[in-house]
Amino acid sequence: MKAIKQCAAVLLTSALTFTLVSGCSGGKNNGSEASNPPAQETLKLVNGKYDPPVTITTIRGVNPDVTFKNGETIENNVHTRWAEERLGIKIKYNWTVTNTNDAFATKLRLALASDEEMPDIIAMREDSDILDALLDSGKFMEVGELFDKYASETWKNAMNEDPTVWYRYMKDGKKYGIPILDYAYNSDPVLWIREDWMKKLNLQAPKTIEDVEKIMDAFVNQDPDGNGQKDTWGLTLGTKNAFNTWMSDVSWLFGAYGAMPNQWNLNSEGNLEFGSVQPGVKEGLVKLKEWKEKGYIPTEFSLWDESKATEAFVSGKAGMIAGPHWMVAWPLGDLSKNVKGAEFKAYPLPTGPDGKGGRHTTFVRNGVVLINKNMKHPEVFFTYQNYWFDNYAERKAGSEFEFGTFQGYDYDFVDGKWVDEAKVPGGGAPAYKYTLTFDGARIPSLNMKTMSKLANGEPPTTPFEKIIAEGTPKTMLDAAKIVMDQKDLAVPNMFQTRQTPTMKKRQEYLGKLEKDVFSKIIYGKVGPEQFDKFVEEWKSSGGDDMTKEVNEWYQSVK
Repeated sequence: MKAIKQCAAVLLTSALTFTLVSGCSGGKNNGSEASNPPAQETLKLVNGKYDPPVTITTIRGVNPDVTFKNGETIENNVHTRWAEERLGIKIKYNWTVTNTNDAFATKLRLALASDEEMPDIIAMREDSDILDALLDSGKFMEVGELFDKYASETWKNAMNEDPTVWYRYMKDGKKYGIPILDYAYNSDPVLWIREDWMKKLNLQAPKTIEDVEKIMDAFVNQDPDGNGQKDTWGLTLGTKNAFNTWMSDVSWLFGAYGAMPNQWNLNSEGNLEFGSVQPGVKEGLVKLKEWKEKGYIPTEFSLWDESKATEAFVSGKAGMIAGPHWMVAWPLGDLSKNVKGAEFKAYPLPTGPDGKGGRHTTFVRNGVVLINKNMKHPEVFFTYQNYWFDNYAERKAGSEFEFGTFQGYDYDFVDGKWVDEAKVPGGGAPAYKYTLTFDGARIPSLNMKTMSKLANGEPPTTPFEKIIAEGTPKTMLDAAKIVMDQKDLAVPNMFQTRQTPTMKKRQEYLGKLEKDVFSKIIYGKVGPEQFDKFVEEWKSSGGDDMTKEVNEWYQSVK
C-alpha cells in the first residue's frame, strides 16, 4: 500500500536554458534568503538548475502521517537537499505547525487577520473558510495565464483530464489557485461482501437491488457466523455525515433509483439540480426503511459515522459494506485478525428495478497552490513542479525516480530485491510527502487504469506498473477493475465553489430540515408522502433561489 501511494517518474529528455532577471521572491518580510541575487543581477537556469540558487518561501501544516528519520524535519530533509542540488531551489519555511485540530488553518487565519506578508506560495489541503478568505484577500495572483505559459505538457495533459478541477479556485472568470491533482476514482465505492458467508450459504453474486436483498436476508436469518444466534446484519452503513461518503457509502442505493443526494448534479438539460430533492430519493428512503424494519441494517445507522459503521464489518457482525478499493489494506484487513477464516471480496454495485445505477465519485484534486502576487518570478515554482510531473508522475526505466522517491526512505533494495517503505532497513519514511504538493505529482487516470490492467492479467511493463504489481494484493486490483468497469455510474458533484448568498442564509436551515424529514421517513414517524412536502418547502424556503445562483455560477465557469 505504501508503494501504491507513491507516484512515478519519467526520464528528463531535455534541459531548459534561459535567462531570468532578479530573484524569485518579492514583498516585505517574506523570509527570502540572501542567496537570491539582487534585482540587477542575472538569474540563470542552466540544464534545469538555478546557479546561484534561488529561494522559495512557504509554510506548512505537517500532518501526523508525515514522519521522518535520521533526525530530519520538514525544514531540513532529503527532499529539501535534493531540491537545492538538482534544481538550485532552496525551500524556506517561514513557519510550520503540527497539523492537528486544524492548527494550520488557525495559524494561517491569524496571519491573514494581522496582515502579515504571505510567503511566495501556499500549498494547502482544502479548508473552505480559510481558502475563501485567502482568495478574497487580494494577496494572491491570477494563475491561469501563468499555467498556460509555464506548465509542462505532461502537467497540462494531466490537468486537462478533468477541466472542472479548476472550478473551486475561480473568481470572476479567472483562476486564482492551481489544483493539486489526485488520482481519479480513488474513493469510489464497490460492494464488499463476506465471501466465506457467500460460500457457506451457497449464494450467487448480486446484480440487482433485489439480489442484494436476498443475500442480506440470508446473512441475517441463516446464521452465517455459526454461533446459533440471530446477531448479524446484512449490510452496515453510517449516514451521520452524508449518504454519499468516503466509507460505508450508500449513494449506490439512491443511484439505483436514478438519484444522487447531498450534491449538485448535472441534469439532461445541462443545468445543475440539487440531488436530495429528486423523486428517486423518496424510493431510496423507503427502501432504507424496509431494510431497517427487516433487520438487514443496524437500527442506529443514521447516528453512526463512517468509522463506526466499518467496525461492524471488521468485527464480523455485518456481511456487506460499500467503500473504496483500498479498503483491502485498511480497515478491512483487520477482519482476518478478528475472525478466523473470514474472507471478503469486491462485487459490482447493483442496479435498480429499471436498470438504473449510480454512485458518488471522487474529486481529482486534493489541495491547491496559491502564489503571492508579490512573487517576482513565479515561474521558479513551475520549474520545480514541472520536474515532478516530467520525471515522477509516470515511471520509465532508468529515470531518477524509477523505483521510488528517495532510496533508504520510501524504498530500498535488500539482497538485490526492491522493498517498499515498510521494509526499508532501519525504518522507512514517506519522503514523497515532503514535497511542496504533498505527493510529488499525480496523473489522475494513471493509478486506477494501471490496476485495472493488472487485474485483467496483463503483465506489467513500465516501472510504475511493476511497483503497483509488486505492492498490491489481488483483491485490491480486482476491486479497482470493478470501479473502472462501472465508471459510467460515477455522478460528480458539479458545484465546486464557495457558498452562494442564499446558501449562507438558508443552507443550514434547509440541511437540518432535510436530515429531520429523511430520518422521520426512514424510522416510520411520517409517511413517504412527507418527502413531497419537504421538496415544496425546500424550494420555497430558499432552494429555488439557491438553484438559480448555482446555475449562474455554473454558466460563468463552464
